[in-house]
Amino acid sequence: MTYLSAEPRGTAALLVNSAGQYLLHLRDANKPHICDPGTWSIPGGDREGEETSREAVERELLEETGLSVPLEPFTVVDAHGPDGATGRISVFLGTWDGDADALPCPEGIMFRWFDAAKTAWLTMCPWTADVIALHERTAPVPAPRPESRPAQAGGGRPRMNTVGVHLCLQREDGSILFGLRHPDCVFAPSTFQLLSGHCEQEAAVSCVVREAAEEAGLVIDPADVELVHVVHMVDAPGSQPMMALFFRAARWRGTPVVREPDRCVSWGWWPADALPQPIVPYTATALDGIRAGRIYTELGWT
Repeated sequence: MTYLSAEPRGTAALLVNSAGQYLLHLRDANKPHICDPGTWSIPGGDREGEETSREAVERELLEETGLSVPLEPFTVVDAHGPDGATGRISVFLGTWDGDADALPCPEGIMFRWFDAAKTAWLTMCPWTADVIALHERTAPVPAPRPESRPAQAGGGRPRMNTVGVHLCLQREDGSILFGLRHPDCVFAPSTFQLLSGHCEQEAAVSCVVREAAEEAGLVIDPADVELVHVVHMVDAPGSQPMMALFFRAARWRGTPVVREPDRCVSWGWWPADALPQPIVPYTATALDGIRAGRIYTELGWT
């Protein structure tokens, strides 16, 4: 892709609250194709097409956190991609005083507030640590702005929906593959779930194929994947909506193995009439829909 702008390709948003804490994002571990896996960083991503840096960072912040807050240019830093290549990142500064635990997290593990002193004890993304150190030296603690609130159902500005993919693998004997989520997972700890993940900058079927390889070492041909159910859900009015797509694969190669031990502690095949418990609730609802021959379910909408 050709970028016509001379601006750096990368963008990121440094959000500070009225207590002088920084909103940090814990990135996925065991994913060598992403930048700085397993580290604490800040939301952001690359420009797309002819986007300006401001347009890109506003889009990325909305996609990753559901937030839309005023942002101003702060600095430009050097960073290294997963292939070792050096690139530049335009960092923008904003203020927000909300609850980090209430933010959606379609990519990575979690969001948390940390003061600068605490970052010394974290596994930090190197350039993010440099940005925080620069802010500590040069900027006062900003005054708080009103919390950015999500749009309520049925009105207001358009709201980004997280897209999750799920793979219902079923053997000839009818048994279904489930993974037991790690007890330290933020979402659904010690709960059984189908092979699943969130779409990044990719098509849903491509995401299914990638997650099957990354999570369980399985090789799947995209041509063998079909959509069998959709769950459109929201946990509470005004919270981040999610479109959960459930697929079935007619065939695959390999035996399931644990490839992301920080997320999943085991894989196992369970009879369709004696599934493990507990199962992630919306997944149990989707499986009921699949058995009934329904293609679509809504959950949580008022």
